[in-house]
Amino acid sequence: MYLKVKVHPNSKKDEVLKKSEDSFEIFVRAKPVDGKANDAVLELLSDHLNIPRSKIRLLRGADSRNKLLETIL
Repeated sequence: MYLKVKVHPNSKKDEVLKKSEDSFEIFVRAKPVDGKANDAVLELLSDHLNIPRSKIRLLRGADSRNKLLETIL
């Protein structure tokens, strides 16, 4: 399953907002330096979806706010 994610790094709190079935808006406190925000996004989304982090892959958008993720079930 593919997920479209818009990330807001360096936010005041960590939060996941579900926009549609395959679209999320994620706020993370981590700064977008050395992939820390990407790691925080994957961790937060895995907790939200109740799946292991190893089952989520970043396909596109490592250096962008708009990302495409894939969940492997």
